Amino acid sequence: MISPTRLAAPEPSFRELFTPKLATVFREGYDLRKLQADAMAGLTVAIVALPLSMAIAIASGAAPERGLYTAIVGGFLISALGGSRFQIGGPAGAFIVLVAATIERHGYDGFLLATMIAGVALLLLGFLRLGTYIKYIPHPVIVGFTAGIAAIILASQLRELFGLTLAGKEPGAFVPKLEALWAAAGSWNPAAVAIAAGSIAIILVLRRYRPTWPGFLIAIVLAALAGWAFGLPVETIGTRFGGVPSALPAPALPPMSIEKVVEVLPAGLAIALLGGIESLLSAVVADAMTGRRHRSNCELVAQGAANIGAALFGGLCATGTIARTATNVRAGAVGPVAGILHSLFLLLFMLFAAPLASYIPLAALSGILAVVAWNMAERHEFVAILKRSRSEALVLLTTFLLTVFRDLTEGIVAGVVLGSFLFMHRMAELVAIEAGATLVEEDEADSAGDRPAYRAAEGADRNVMIYRFAGPLFFGAASTIAVVLERIGQFPNTVILDLSAVPLADSTAAASLKVFAERAHRHGVQVYVTGATRPVRRVLLRQGLRRPLARFAPSIADAQMAALHPELAR
Repeated sequence: MISPTRLAAPEPSFRELFTPKLATVFREGYDLRKLQADAMAGLTVAIVALPLSMAIAIASGAAPERGLYTAIVGGFLISALGGSRFQIGGPAGAFIVLVAATIERHGYDGFLLATMIAGVALLLLGFLRLGTYIKYIPHPVIVGFTAGIAAIILASQLRELFGLTLAGKEPGAFVPKLEALWAAAGSWNPAAVAIAAGSIAIILVLRRYRPTWPGFLIAIVLAALAGWAFGLPVETIGTRFGGVPSALPAPALPPMSIEKVVEVLPAGLAIALLGGIESLLSAVVADAMTGRRHRSNCELVAQGAANIGAALFGGLCATGTIARTATNVRAGAVGPVAGILHSLFLLLFMLFAAPLASYIPLAALSGILAVVAWNMAERHEFVAILKRSRSEALVLLTTFLLTVFRDLTEGIVAGVVLGSFLFMHRMAELVAIEAGATLVEEDEADSAGDRPAYRAAEGADRNVMIYRFAGPLFFGAASTIAVVLERIGQFPNTVILDLSAVPLADSTAAASLKVFAERAHRHGVQVYVTGATRPVRRVLLRQGLRRPLARFAPSIADAQMAALHPELAR
């Protein structure tokens, strides 16, 4: 048997925690073949990031070049200093609402100061090694928050999608915004609708039939050509913003004072919280796609440096971006050089092709953001949570509704607090059942109590590995589960996960077990789950831990017998 204590690694040193993955990749050996792979991946991501960066900036209430500044400066620093091999940084759709509200309330200089405060906060979070604790945010909170952001982004793009003309300034709040847009419905522009619908159709068709083609870039190029060739009466980047500059601005500090710092401090902390969550989620996605592991605290330090750098150059707040990071992995990136080159490719576009951006219709960029919002919503997971658990559905809906109708920070805080109370309620029920147990138990002889005796032969079989879990498996333990199982190293023929001492499990921890089972399945390993109670088994099955990924057995002995005689497996 392999026990958790034997797998535990010594406490990593400060140098190990904060060494950028770029240094690790170079230390492993970096040659021309890897550079070519990173260059192709970086070019692919830059093609995706180019229209997205400008679209996110415009939707945030800023000029389009601000998004490019962020992707160039912030993206470079995130890749050069970060703790993930594949993270791509830049402006993110999740920030649109928060950035727009901050700019409206404090002006752009106030927003830049808030972004610098967020950068300092992220540096402190990283150096104090607090990045690990972001894993305690429950999965329903993340899904509800992301879906809420998607709904707000989609609502913010309705004006450009339909080419509406409003009597006054567009309201920022969700309900007043919809009311104002509905009142202006009669001013819709058929040309803008055609451009937006055509852009969305091109993206979806290419995604279905030519998934490797740069759908976003192709859509805006064709939209710009159509608008220019037919003289369509639609707003473009040139008509609204006067074009895009052909160079980066000189770095400069925003105006600041004690009073201004205090005024924008809440916005800065909100940016830091959202940036930390978004970047580490993106890094986790890259880990799941590649089998690598990121350094969470090093990643937060890089995010802090990137936000300070982006603010100095007048950009938006920067974070790791899930879609662009996933594109980077699928494009064959080897390491952080791909992210660095993605920033350099964007810089070359600004230097040599910026005037062409003036012809891009705003309706086409809104179409891109509509697709992004639709993808962000995680509709299937949203519905799955509503169906599988009333308590998780309550957390999900609370987070979603507060995010949409109140405030982003309120949504996250309320969701985490509610999720924590529900977890404590589960623990209270568990304590009531096991009231006779002592708080700290000593190791006892096998003859004491009703515990089955340990058989040394179980651990001697090299073809079978047994791993026993004890205690509740909940969202706070999910990361630990993943780390410990990843350290197992070379797989045997059969892995038995004994859950006989697990009183309860939630969907996040079950998802970690499923990821491990998928990895084992790819290596041709049969996974057995033994001793799971009916409630625990129900959670695992709902999360997808079923054949062919895993089989269930009543006991370790039954699993061993089934492994030796597959024809007897139930």
